[in-house]
Amino acid sequence: SSRTGSIKVNGQEVIGMPTYQVAQLGIGYCPEERCIFTSLTCEQNLMLPPKVGDGMAMEVAEIYQMFPNLYERRSSPGGKLSGGEQKMLSIARILRTGANILLLDEITEGLAPVIVQKLSEVVRTLKERGFTIILVEQNFRFASKLADRNYVIEHGQVVKIVERSELGANEEKLRVLLGV
Repeated sequence: SSRTGSIKVNGQEVIGMPTYQVAQLGIGYCPEERCIFTSLTCEQNLMLPPKVGDGMAMEVAEIYQMFPNLYERRSSPGGKLSGGEQKMLSIARILRTGANILLLDEITEGLAPVIVQKLSEVVRTLKERGFTIILVEQNFRFASKLADRNYVIEHGQVVKIVERSELGANEEKLRVLLGV
């Protein structure tokens, strides 16, 4: 199937651009599967990421303030962290790069409610700090509380766009569309 369209980052077309150059524009990607080095400690994982763009990379101390769990587990191998801690570490590593556009793919998948709550606080904090965040999320309750704009996608097509202010009025329609 042929794909058409355009993806621009700060006015620059990125379709066809090599991945490493896209990353240099300050984009950080947190995939659904956790991408951490399991044999390295939590802190070693945080020391690895390269700097991208002209973004301000977060200091490790700042990361630990945002993610107290990671501070407590800083000497533990990545593979010994819980699923939720590994997800936090994946996000924290992106923040170390200085990326200011975050693509977060299913970050709540399979996590305990208390961890989901913590991730919600983190996303809210990052929004307040001026990060641009694109959440791909099946957990609508989680996403709708955070998003300025919600896109419902079916078979690769946007079937509905709902602004935060319109959520209430569209609740029933969204329930049907999302099957929740």
